[in-house]
Parts: sequence; structure tokens; C-alpha cells
Amino acid sequence: MTATPAAVIVLSAGDGTRMKSRRNKALHAIGGRTLVGHAVSAAVGTGAQYVAVVVRAQKEAVAEAAREISPEIVIAEQDDVYGTGRAAECGLLALPDSLAGTVVVTTGDTPLLTAETLVDLTQDHEHAGAAVTVLTGVLQDASGYGRIVRDEQGAVQAIVEHKQATPEQLQIGEFNSGIFAFDAAVLRDALAEVGVHAEAGEKYLTDVVEVAVRRGLRVNGHVLDDLWQTEGVNDKAQLARLGKELNRRTLDTLMREHGAIVIDPDTTWVDVGVSVGADSVIHPGCQLHGATSIGADCEIGPDTTLVDTEVQDGASVVRTQANLAFIGPGANVGPFSYLRPGTELGRGGKIGGFVETKNAQIGDGAKVPHLTYCGDATIGEGSNIGAGTIFANYDGVTKSHTNVGKHSFVGSNSVIVAPVDIADGVYVAAGSTVVDDVAPGELAISRAKQRDVPGWVAHRRAGTATAAAAEAASHATTDIPPADPDGTDNQEGPTQ
Repeated sequence: MTATPAAVIVLSAGDGTRMKSRRNKALHAIGGRTLVGHAVSAAVGTGAQYVAVVVRAQKEAVAEAAREISPEIVIAEQDDVYGTGRAAECGLLALPDSLAGTVVVTTGDTPLLTAETLVDLTQDHEHAGAAVTVLTGVLQDASGYGRIVRDEQGAVQAIVEHKQATPEQLQIGEFNSGIFAFDAAVLRDALAEVGVHAEAGEKYLTDVVEVAVRRGLRVNGHVLDDLWQTEGVNDKAQLARLGKELNRRTLDTLMREHGAIVIDPDTTWVDVGVSVGADSVIHPGCQLHGATSIGADCEIGPDTTLVDTEVQDGASVVRTQANLAFIGPGANVGPFSYLRPGTELGRGGKIGGFVETKNAQIGDGAKVPHLTYCGDATIGEGSNIGAGTIFANYDGVTKSHTNVGKHSFVGSNSVIVAPVDIADGVYVAAGSTVVDDVAPGELAISRAKQRDVPGWVAHRRAGTATAAAAEAASHATTDIPPADPDGTDNQEGPTQ
């Protein structure tokens, strides 16, 4: 039977000065999630009855980031006494006094730590009947880490900080990860006994181990082979390093467990909250962020960025930027398309090259193929919007909506001035400016009548290559009519 901790306490009270940032370390993100968010996600994943997050520096922002993962977590504020021991104590004080069982204490800066590891730690701790179990790792060179000192039976006797270690202890490769499982009663009593170190003004969690050993209680070490899970973020170089490893693991999971095809993992970045269906191909240069979901048999990329966007089965999205958009099954988007929030593309629909959409509902089989701005519009199924069409949705004060009915055709280079309703089965002539509603079956035309001025080139551009070409063409067809002196002043022709 899998063991579940009674509570998990996440220590996230520090400000992370080594990050060289005005932002708290816990608020920096990799894989689309803050560091404290990763820690809370792992804690909640254990199934613990309580999850407490200890905050201090930028406490409101850190608490908000933690609650984004789980609104039910307990927020505990650390007081003016510093140190991991006091942080754990503040977390424990925020939980019921009657709490019994295993309390796991983790840190808010180990983003690769998993719920499965915390459950394994809890199970090992409880099966051994230990008072304390420390999660450890082994390195060839453990410089900078606290060393795990064991007795002949393998029980942990002490955790010795690097600065206090003897030459013999410095040869030990097993190190303290800073992650523990405690019996709740032992933790509560020991923290009450642990004092504040005068030289640092801090209360250390590792002192609980010393108290437990002195009382003759069992202290275990749970060795973790995957050392990435124990690695914390102290600066932005480590943030990038762990971010790259997290991305590698995310892509590996998508390929091995979900059947996605990632052509070039080195140039593909996917957040931990993204889903990708079987046999969907992710081409190089793609970034999939937030709550983006990709169905099965899709083609994404190359060079595509999707944020909180849903792409349904069989769709193709090429060289596109999309945010809070919906792309229906079998639809085609791109290249060089920009889908802004509120874009919904129906089954088999198309948003083509150099098209920008915003708050636009484009029906099944409808097409906006190229060079168009489609904002605040509803386009019915089967309709076609010609190249260069502009939906003029903003008059400088108000955003207004346009409706285009089913199986209508808007000619190229048209301007649709909202608010306007274009009914089902309508044609809009190319180059028109539509300012009034159009009834079903009508042809809307709104443009100046063309007027040709015969002989204008011969009269006004004599001696040019254009005039020579016109004269040659006229001999192959008909004679050029004599120049119309009055035509030279026609306002529709070029000015003098």
C-alpha cells in the first residue's frame, strides 16, 4: 500500500539574493510554472491532507503564485527568526495541533522534485519506523553540501556542514538534499528544543537530526539516484540549466507516453501544462506554452508559438503566433498568421498568410486566406474573405462587431466598417467599402466608377518608354485616338 504524508511543508520564505533580481526567487519560472508552483505541485501530488507554504519575502506575491496551483493550501508566514528550522516550525504551527503521522519538509527552489519521490520517501520512512528520514544523494565531489555521517548499521548519525567537516568527513560523497520526512510529534518537540545559533541568528532544521539521535531515535537516509531532483536554484545560470533539463524531460514524456513526434527537441520548448496527442508532429522552432493542448495527427510548426491555445485533431499550424485561440479539427493556419485572444476557427477552416485575427469566430469551412485583418467579427460557414480585406472595428472610441453570413464572398481589398451585417449568400465586389447592412442574395458594390482617358500617355508623357510601348501596342491593335485636351484636366488622371 502506498504511503501518504499527513502534511507537506514547503519552505519558500527566502528572497534569493544570488538571483540578482528584484523578483523573489520563488517567482522565477521554468516550464511555464514558478519555482514555488513546481514545489506545490509536487506536494499536492502526494495526496497529503495538508500542504503548507512558508513565506516571508514578497509574501503576497509568493502566496498568490502558490495558490495558482492549489487554492486550498495553507499559507504560513515566517517571523523575524531566520533559518530553515524556524521556517518549518512556522509551517507546523499553521497546521492543526492534533496533526499526527509523517510530515514531509521540502524547499521551494527544487523544481524537478516529483510527487513520486516524496511518496517513496514517506513510504521508506514509515516502513523503517524512523523518527527522521533525510533525502540524500551521492556525488564524487560533494563540496559545499552537508555530509551524511552514518554508523556501522547504516543509520544516520549526523549531518555535518562542509565548513565544520573533518578531512575524513570531507571524503564522504553522500550529501543532504535539505528534504526530510519527520514523525509529526518528533518534529514538533525537537523544534521546541532547538535553539537559535548566535553567530548566524538562525534556527536550523538539521538540528532536529541531532536531537533525534541524542534521544536514541532512528534517523534514516533515503538515497535518490536522480540528482536533478535535489538540485536547487540559486542563480539565473542554474535556473536556465534546470529549465533545459525540465524541458528535455517534458518532451521525453510526450514522445514516450503520449506518442507525440518531436523532430528537434533542442529547438522545441514545451511547458509542463501542455498536452500533445498521438502522431502529432512538432517541427523545429516551436514553443508551446501555458494550457495549450494539441490533438492527434496535427502538424505544428516550424517556428510556431502557441499560448493557451487549443488545436484539435488533424489541424495544421505553420509559422504562427496564437494566444487564447481555438483551432478546429482539420483546419489550416499560416504561414505568418497572428491569432489574438478570442479567435475561433471552425472545422476545415483556414486562416492564411499574413492574416491577423482578434475576437473572431470563423465558421466551419470558412476561409480568411491572406493579407487580412479580421477583428470583432463572426464569419459564417463556407464564406470566403478576399485578400487585403480590413474589418474596420474601431472608430477611436468604440469597438464594434461585424457579421458575415454563410457562404458569402467578400472580394479582395474591401473594407467592412463595423457595425454591419452581411447576410447569407452575399457577394461584396472587390474594392468596396461596406458601411450598410447587405440583405441575402445581394451584390454590394461601393466604389467610384472607372474612367479611361484616351491618348493621355501620348499627350502627357511623350518621349518616354511608356509612350513608346503604348505606341507599339497600338500598331498591333488599333490606332490611338487623338489626345483629349479636356482629359488632361480630369481629376481622375495624374496631376500635371
